[in-house]
Amino acid sequence: MKASTSRSPQRLLSRVLNLAAAGLLATLLLGGCSAMTAQNPSSTLKPVNAVADADGARVMLKGADVVSYFTAGKDAVGSPQIKSVYQDVTFRFASSANKALFDANPTKYLPQYGGYCANGLVYGIPWGGDADTWLIQDGKLYIFGGAGSMAAFKLDVPGNIKLADKYWTEEAQGNNSFVQRAKRLVLRVPHYKNGEELDRMVKAAATKG
Repeated sequence: MKASTSRSPQRLLSRVLNLAAAGLLATLLLGGCSAMTAQNPSSTLKPVNAVADADGARVMLKGADVVSYFTAGKDAVGSPQIKSVYQDVTFRFASSANKALFDANPTKYLPQYGGYCANGLVYGIPWGGDADTWLIQDGKLYIFGGAGSMAAFKLDVPGNIKLADKYWTEEAQGNNSFVQRAKRLVLRVPHYKNGEELDRMVKAAATKG
């Protein structure tokens, strides 16, 4: 009897993990070591959309003031001189008053999904996220990788939050951002849509509206 040549789930998983490992190695070889360190602290905030500064600290959202979204209704650049370190991640603020608010209740101001693009997490991919593209929904801050990503997310805010919450809690939270990203770019979720498809959906919705 011939052995089956069909790919078993175990073999498929092994292939995905090997591809993820290859992607991880390629990132390191291309100088991504500092990005990996910045995005993956040894704390409950892992992973985070952070960058390494000159002193090696991991700075959330490239230094954007996470409190300003709530108090001023806008994104603002924080000062390197006004900062707090929470769970091994540095947060910068535009004012001492904002720092005080954060220090009193940090979790209130933390962006969802580690500050990664909320629409990316709909597909299990912790990637991107720009401080100037954001949404506050039910008292929670969501960051996006651009206007197109936010428009796609807004097509079904409750449904997309449910999906993003699922993939964040079940897969991404507490795990390496680069490994999770590589895995879900190879082994895509059943409802995956690329940028062109999302753009068509956004335009179709605008036409109907």
